[in-house]
Amino acid sequence: MHQENSKVLSVVIPVFNEANFLSKLFEQIETYFNKENIEIIVVDDGSTDGSSNILNKLKKKNHYKFLFKLIKLDTNSGKGKAIQTGIKNSQGEYILLQDADLELDIKDAKEMFDMIKKNKDIKCIFGSRYLSGKLKKNNYFFNNLVGKINSLIFNIFFSQSLSDVHCGLKILHRSVIEKIKLSVNDFGIEIDLASQIVRNNFFIYEFGVSYFFRSKAQGKKITWVDGLKSFYYLIKVRFFDNSSSTNISILYSSFYMAYVGSYFGMGLGNTLFIIFSAIIGSILGIHFKVLSSTIIFLFIYIGSLFGQGNGTTLSVLLFFFLGLFYAKKLKKYFLKSSFKNYF
Repeated sequence: MHQENSKVLSVVIPVFNEANFLSKLFEQIETYFNKENIEIIVVDDGSTDGSSNILNKLKKKNHYKFLFKLIKLDTNSGKGKAIQTGIKNSQGEYILLQDADLELDIKDAKEMFDMIKKNKDIKCIFGSRYLSGKLKKNNYFFNNLVGKINSLIFNIFFSQSLSDVHCGLKILHRSVIEKIKLSVNDFGIEIDLASQIVRNNFFIYEFGVSYFFRSKAQGKKITWVDGLKSFYYLIKVRFFDNSSSTNISILYSSFYMAYVGSYFGMGLGNTLFIIFSAIIGSILGIHFKVLSSTIIFLFIYIGSLFGQGNGTTLSVLLFFFLGLFYAKKLKKYFLKSSFKNYF
């Protein structure tokens, strides 16, 4: 698959105005990744603070064992674009994504590489700032909260159990990279990457990492605006970046779940239940295609024929869960058949 001169590992590092950290960064890289079968790919994303001069000086040093590739983008295009550029210019069997600001420890990156290299069944590891007992420094409550909320929403949308979808430290096997097509140019790249990995049926392992948060005064780039944009990307990757059959399923299940919601509450409460149920339906439509979703709807309809008042409400709810149970059973049964795209 790879040429004889290819590397076992490509470390892709996006850089934008990180002059204060680059020298120390390369000291750590030399400590943990200074081998002939490794390439370090630094993408200078239009830096204006002297980072470019520092990188050029570091590049001219001739004592590195690793291959040093320096790519310069004329204008600042965003972290996502820098990562895409680095990946396109990589040749390693594994691709490690590492931020340049030293919030994440290079030693942890080395541990992740050693782990994935030893276990060929693991194709993807995400660092997590919320796992393990490793050293952490984080006094920004809002950023921490948004990160956890986004991870929770991602888990609901994609039936995952990730603790930190936004962590910038990740390592992927080349087989994963070849299956995905990244398109987001800013910090939304983390959500875009995770969603495509899941869609292509790769399991994401997590590894607890150290975390040393830096302030805006120290050069922190991400802002509350990026936090709000992340919600947009979550909606986009889950409800719009789908096949036409999945989008039809989402609309279909949203309508019949809105029908379920009509059995709850009165007045404004009834309206809120309808809206909430439609949202639940949209999530169901992601996981169940039209045929399996129809089974759920039929059970709900049968339930609506029993009882009166609150009795009908309870019956509808009970038959909804029964329909969900049998839809899952049928979906699992047809998963390996030619009918799997309909369930």
